[in-house]
Formats: sequence, C-alpha cells, structure tokens
Amino acid sequence: MIIDLQFHSVYSDGYLNPKDLARFVASRNVKVAALTDHNTLAGINEFKEHCQRYNIKVINGLELYCRYKRKTINILWYNFDDKNEKLLGILEETRKRRYLMVKKALLRLKKRGFRLNVDEILSEFKHYIPINRLAEKITKNHFNYSKIFKEVRIKNKFVKTLREEDILGVLFFNKKSDRLNESYINVERVVELKKEIGGQLIFCHPGKYNKYAGDIILKLRDMGVDGLEVLSPHHTVGAVMHAQFLAETLDMIASGGSDFHRFEEGENFKIRSFDDWFKIDSKYLRRIKEIIS
Repeated sequence: MIIDLQFHSVYSDGYLNPKDLARFVASRNVKVAALTDHNTLAGINEFKEHCQRYNIKVINGLELYCRYKRKTINILWYNFDDKNEKLLGILEETRKRRYLMVKKALLRLKKRGFRLNVDEILSEFKHYIPINRLAEKITKNHFNYSKIFKEVRIKNKFVKTLREEDILGVLFFNKKSDRLNESYINVERVVELKKEIGGQLIFCHPGKYNKYAGDIILKLRDMGVDGLEVLSPHHTVGAVMHAQFLAETLDMIASGGSDFHRFEEGENFKIRSFDDWFKIDSKYLRRIKEIIS
C-alpha cells in the first residue's frame, strides 16, 4: 500500500492549498496521508475534508522545530489530539515568538537598505511564518531582488539566476547577527505532552546533515521518541540503509514521507516533484501499522 506521511501546504512552507494537495495525493494513488505543516494545525481539517472525496485516510500530522541539548532537529508527530489546549498553546507560543523574531529580522533588512513595509508584510501572516514565504514578499520589490542579485554576484560573478538558497542566504544568513532562526521547542516538552495526548513521535529525515551522528538516536528513543523517518528524499541510499538498520536495532518505528512542498517550474524540469519517482510502500516500513492503522 502506498502511503506518504509528510506533505506541506500553504499554511506553512508548501505551495498548494489543502484542496489541490488532496487532488495531487489522490493522483499518486496514495492511500494514507498526513499533512505535516510546520508548527501549525491550520490546514488539517480542510485537508481531511477534501481527502474524504478520494477515500484517502488522513492521520493527524505536525512537523515541529525542536531543540535537543545544543542540536536543532525536526520531529514529526502523528495521531495526537488536535484539539488539546496544551498543544494549541505551545503552537501559539511558537507563533508569537516567531513573529517577534521575524519583525526584528525585517527591521535589520531595512537598515541594510532593503525597501519594505514591516507591518504590511507581517499582517499577511496569520500562522507560523515560513522563511520562504517571507522571502517571496520581500523580493516582489524589484529593487530588493536586484540588490540581492548584486550581493550574490560579488561572491560568484557567473551567477545568472537566483536560487531560493541564494535569496535566503543574503536576507537571513548573511552573517551570524543577521541569522533568522526558527522558533524551537524543547524535545523534552514534546515528549511529556505526548504522554498526555498520545500519538507517535518520529525523528524527521535524520540523515539530512548527518543528524543521527553519535548517540542522539539512542538518547531520543530512551526519552520517548518512537521512530525514525527512514524513507525520505533527503536521504542517500546509504542514509536510508543506515536509518533502517538503526530502526531495526533499536526497535523503533520506520516511517516515510516525500516532504512534498511544490512542483518544479520550467520546461527543463522533467522531474517536477519527488513523487515522479519516489514511492513509499508500507511493506518496507517496520511497525508502520502503529501509525497508519
């Protein structure tokens, strides 16, 4: 059975609304899906409603920006109580903190000479503010886009078009003092809440940036994290094999998700999304029934 336990919508950093996302999921013959927007549940009910039309089973999902000791990691949470006041309170707390962080970042950009209306930009976001959406608002102004292009060309004179990472680098990662971090939640806090409202916690794409180095997986498991995202487009074949080995050795759930955000645009892109070749069959994932049943 084809499943996909990581999608993102316009309510975080994805580019499809829940209705169009449900249609896309159905076109890929996915039978069980989870919308895992970052630090928000705003799109879940809408996604469920539209997936019902295609007989797609939807499980509650959420991707949280977390901190474990001095490391930053992402945690996927499935099958929780999405009406729980404590959970909603934590998400609102991260939203407010993120709002203030973004406001400070925008004011810094103004000091650097970018043309933008801080209050106008902030007023367009009702949920957790994703960095890619923020960059889009800023670069709609041609002056800002040209300024970024010039800064990128200083480092690489052969650049002809700006990539998203170029834009984000100039705006929010230009130097340490300009860095726009996410609004993180301590993993311990998430684990404690899971004991109250249930569900499964999964370490998201642990092979990305080699986040599973050292004994972090063992430590997280002992704390109460239930599994690892084994099948992910962020993983090399070697990373998939290693994550699978860890899940087996440590008796953890193995999950999988395409981490779909958008279609690639342009006539030269023959593969427009990972779903053109990346399929997640539940039979390869140990203990996955604990999530999808």
